[in-house]
Amino acid sequence: MFFNFLDELRAAGIPASMKEHLVLLEALDRDVISRDPEQFYYLARATYVKDEGLIDRFDQVFAKVFKGILTSYGAENAEIPAEWLQAIAEKFLTPEEMEAIKSLGSWDEIMETLKQRLAEQQGRHQGGNKWIGTGGTSPFGNSGYNPKGVRIGGEGKHGRALKVWDKREFRNLDSTKELGTRNIKIALRRLRCFAREGAADELDIDETIDGTARNGWLDIRMRPERHNAVKLLLFLDVGGSMDPHIKLCEELFSAATSEFKNLEFFYFHNCPYEGVWKDNRRRFSERTPTWDVLHKYGHDYKLILVGDASMSPYEVSHPGGSVEHFNEEPGTVWMHRLTTTYPAAAWLNPVPQAHWGYSQSIALLREAMGGRMYPLTLAGLDDAMRGLTRKN
Repeated sequence: MFFNFLDELRAAGIPASMKEHLVLLEALDRDVISRDPEQFYYLARATYVKDEGLIDRFDQVFAKVFKGILTSYGAENAEIPAEWLQAIAEKFLTPEEMEAIKSLGSWDEIMETLKQRLAEQQGRHQGGNKWIGTGGTSPFGNSGYNPKGVRIGGEGKHGRALKVWDKREFRNLDSTKELGTRNIKIALRRLRCFAREGAADELDIDETIDGTARNGWLDIRMRPERHNAVKLLLFLDVGGSMDPHIKLCEELFSAATSEFKNLEFFYFHNCPYEGVWKDNRRRFSERTPTWDVLHKYGHDYKLILVGDASMSPYEVSHPGGSVEHFNEEPGTVWMHRLTTTYPAAAWLNPVPQAHWGYSQSIALLREAMGGRMYPLTLAGLDDAMRGLTRKN
């Protein structure tokens, strides 16, 4: 199994050598850790992974090779997962029953009712139509059905929740991922603007030949290195409905990091608010205030936001609409600040453009961008780069 683990790590592009493999075996032989799968995971990760950008890839390999160990270990004391019980309790309704269920009304009415339920409810509920619980038709809880409500925990089933209260784990995009096509890089190159700045550390052959011929001695001329002077600020939506688009976003992220020397990136979820972050594993503890971004990076930066813009419209238009925290200002306010600070801005949307008309949130964010939302296709990317160039 361990040799298979080593082979899988190498196949995934993680530079795992036989020396590191022997270090892992020696650590196990000397009982450096207790016989616990979780401790073995951290020991193996510390041994093999030298670049934090490869942690997610290591997690995928570990899950593939050692699948089942974490769940089988200590099975005698295991309890039935709560998710299984919730799935059993989930209520499946006929279309007629779904049509008969009415929502509580507007955003303010639903949130006010939720406050009352939290104050009144005394215990766990299941299968009802009023209290916070699982199954049933209540507008509060999960694993049930309601045309407009607040999902608390669990997984989305029908995509109708106007707010979600749940802590989810997002993963960083892999900047080393190989592109499936070179055309993304070619499209991004439309933004390039070359300049020679900085120290003169590159040999200028033409000027050296000309100076030598004119002076009669070897006259070495140097010049600054030619590089892409474009400054790019990249905002990436991660988690939730963006999960199906991870591969495409990784290709874009990989192309951008290789094409632009002056690149800064930040993550957000659904809509930019008062805070963004660099590392999804620390998105709650190490956030960067959006005001700091606006003050640190000048107007000469070009702004590209990447996201599906698919969410409850209240996340864009209302305070408190964010799915993970209470935002004091609506998303439209922060979008206005971003587009005002960075006149050269574009939003790339991985959702097919033919589907945009079915989403209120896409319409709201497209309006906030002044119509500068483009599909994340090669044609859309090409149009976005032309639009950013015209904003010079």
